[in-house]
Amino acid sequence: MPENLIGKRVDVLDKGYVELQDLMPHPASGISGDSAIVSAARVSFLGESKGPEKDKKLLFYLMRNHHTSPFEMVEFKLRVRAPLLTWWQWTRHRTFHYQSANAQSGRYTPFDENDFYVPSEWRRQSSSNKQASEGTLEPDVSRELTDKLIAFYEKGYALYEEALAAGVAKEMARLFLPGFSVYYTWVVKTDAHNLMNFLRLRMASDAQYEIRVYAQAIFEHFFKPALPWTAEAFEMYVLNNPSQPEGAAT
Repeated sequence: MPENLIGKRVDVLDKGYVELQDLMPHPASGISGDSAIVSAARVSFLGESKGPEKDKKLLFYLMRNHHTSPFEMVEFKLRVRAPLLTWWQWTRHRTFHYQSANAQSGRYTPFDENDFYVPSEWRRQSSSNKQASEGTLEPDVSRELTDKLIAFYEKGYALYEEALAAGVAKEMARLFLPGFSVYYTWVVKTDAHNLMNFLRLRMASDAQYEIRVYAQAIFEHFFKPALPWTAEAFEMYVLNNPSQPEGAAT
């Protein structure tokens, strides 16, 4: 595992990021996450490592046959900055239900003028899926919409500052801010099993772009380096076989 993985930050969208704050087992322990998963599986028989080849074979067996509880022995703690339209999906994600989360509060911390998401392009509404998009609008139309969106942000933020200056409480002044576009910072923690469920759904091609890019960043920059065997098995048996049903935890 790369020694500098903890503390690494990856930029996402225009102003967001994902940062790995902590990991269990911690890299300083000298125990890899993959080894911790294998050890948890073998404890049923009071067994230990049988060498890399057999250990990896067992981990792949666990993934292939949906023996999920050993994967809960590894935990990721992430600091994430994302617009509310992303968090709206993230926090309601049922396969992320073991997470612990703590969020920035607009009641205590004032928002900055640039705390708004500006998309790089505007997607069209899907003609066959009421909750999806497909394709993009023409560049000139997109530029016009972006200009209007920025003007909307500037007006809302000016009213927000005006309310604060008038003595309005921050918890009420934020009513002037465009809700779905405001960036919030969260600290979230979850185990590898539930994180894989999240990644399986949110990296899918039909997931909304604004959450898909966060899932992809977590997988590529943190999950794969921390759990290379698990990531390989996950890609083989889950990502490349999405129709395979999820098994119950054992």
